[in-house]
Amino acid sequence: MARLKEIYRSEIVDAMVKKFGYKNVMEVPKLEKIVVNMGVGEAKENAKVLDSAVRDMEIITGQKAVLTKAKKSVANFKIREGMAIGCKVTLRGEKMYEFADRLINLALPRVRDFRGVNPNAFDGRGNYALGIKEQLIFPEIEYDKVDKVRGMDVIFVTTAKTDEEARELLTLFNMPFAK
Repeated sequence: MARLKEIYRSEIVDAMVKKFGYKNVMEVPKLEKIVVNMGVGEAKENAKVLDSAVRDMEIITGQKAVLTKAKKSVANFKIREGMAIGCKVTLRGEKMYEFADRLINLALPRVRDFRGVNPNAFDGRGNYALGIKEQLIFPEIEYDKVDKVRGMDVIFVTTAKTDEEARELLTLFNMPFAK
């Protein structure tokens, strides 16, 4: 399943060296980690909601999710410092490449009215953020067992110095950027 990693080692490195003229193969940007984050705002009233979100996250990523807690108390949102308000997973190595493969080749094409992902969602330092509106696009999630449709953020962290290098790297991973 680590097809992307094998492709990275051969074709992507060659293509990046040719396009950007790196003198050393170690200069070629690579995917460092993928962070999947799910904010669960309604967890402040009902703790069971957070449990189902964590379960969905673990099924999707194949790794144990970590609860994220509020850093500050915000009275308008009825949130106290230290309250669990979401979950996240940081993927590295084999699991990262497997998740990227499933996301790009299986999940994204299942999005309704899909025309490609936003090509401008880079942060200026070579990292890419992608918002997903519903967890149902992943084939591992069973439609009948979902209590509520939740979205998530997927952040691709690369070693690229510029957005142009990161965009080229993700394009070579077959990321479907909108034209």
